[in-house]
Amino acid sequence: MQNPRQIAFLALREVHRRGAFADAALDRAFSNSQLNDLDRRLVTELVYGSVRRMRSIDFIIDKLATKKSSQQPPELRTILHLGLYQLEYLNQIPPSAAVNTTVQLAKENGFSGLSSFVNGLLRQYIRLTDNNLNPLTVTNYKSTVERLGILHSFPEWLVKLWIEQIGETETEQLCEWFNQSPTIDLRINPLKSSIAQIEAAFKSHNISTSRIPNLPQALRLNGSIGAIQNLPGYSEGWWTIQDSSAQLVTHLLAPQPGETIIDACAAPGGKTTHSAELMQDEGTIYACDKTASRLKKLKENADRLQMKSIKIHTGDSRHFPEFVNLADRVLLDAPCSGLGTLHRRADARWHHTPENIQQQSQLQSELLANAATFVKSGGVLVYATCTIHPLENETVIRSFLDSNPHWQIEPPTIDLPVQPSPEGWVKVWPHRHHMDGFFMVRLKQLKKN
Repeated sequence: MQNPRQIAFLALREVHRRGAFADAALDRAFSNSQLNDLDRRLVTELVYGSVRRMRSIDFIIDKLATKKSSQQPPELRTILHLGLYQLEYLNQIPPSAAVNTTVQLAKENGFSGLSSFVNGLLRQYIRLTDNNLNPLTVTNYKSTVERLGILHSFPEWLVKLWIEQIGETETEQLCEWFNQSPTIDLRINPLKSSIAQIEAAFKSHNISTSRIPNLPQALRLNGSIGAIQNLPGYSEGWWTIQDSSAQLVTHLLAPQPGETIIDACAAPGGKTTHSAELMQDEGTIYACDKTASRLKKLKENADRLQMKSIKIHTGDSRHFPEFVNLADRVLLDAPCSGLGTLHRRADARWHHTPENIQQQSQLQSELLANAATFVKSGGVLVYATCTIHPLENETVIRSFLDSNPHWQIEPPTIDLPVQPSPEGWVKVWPHRHHMDGFFMVRLKQLKKN
């Protein structure tokens, strides 16, 4: 199959019909096709974009059609999503092409009798936008929360949460950030290469890069880059892909050569391998995860980077009594909602609820209490998440410190691109710091007498 819009439709149908994650549905759709790079990029944009902007597009359908979007046949709704996404968000596609290809999609997928409806709705939308009457911008919304939620396509509980933390203006900036395509950052492996060497290699392939202040191993790729495994230095283990904010976490941990480190929730291994690099691959890192398939990816990364200090442990870190009082430093990169990485996970905004965030928080508290037992007297524990929800971050830490008076926050002593809070933890807001949303805090166990 070669029609990129049909492939996008099939992937989206799987998302809406079966509840599949967008990235998994996209991978399956690509495995049955033979598209060139340009068409693959179009399919990716259409699928991720349509999922991200689902609420906004449904609102447009509700305004223009007699039947609400929720009352449309599900597959017809998906076809309308594809057409309206192109018209509203993809300036490089001529409106006539967006309309004609969407009408054709309707005809080819069992909706020939409704193809005139599809044509009419899309053309009505074009007329309105040509006259500055786009329903998204001319509607009188009931509240700021509703306006931001519909205009930027987020659930209202999330918008409300962010407004409570950072106010309306910054919440809109955050929403805009999360609707952008994500950047790709590399972490240079100093045991095999140097940042200057990799900059030169990428420049020779006409790939633009930029450094990130106070992150000595970070290099951001600019523009389109093609397949990751084809980039210079990949197979040689010169670098790995890791967002800048995730790199911050391991610098905060600051593992030293010869130490014993436990990475309690390690897969897929970005911070594990970073620890090995900072330790010059001298010492022992126990990499734990309960998902064997994810640990396989960690092993592949460690092998490609040629790391010898990493020992893999399969299982729930809460059930490793042999680790008690073993480690100089422990990293708990806790499983979380991922609400700091919504630009990377197109559908995550629709999968979470306040109730499952509460459940995550309880699990994180359990994992933290257990990971703390792995630390030697006087040792260090770093707690980190890729979420910006207080229940998963500040609340977990305050509760832990209340229950464990022999632990305290140790504020960062290194220069970071993000200023620590007065309490001593580091919270990365994507729209402020131009990297994934993250929370991290370094905890120190007081020496026992």
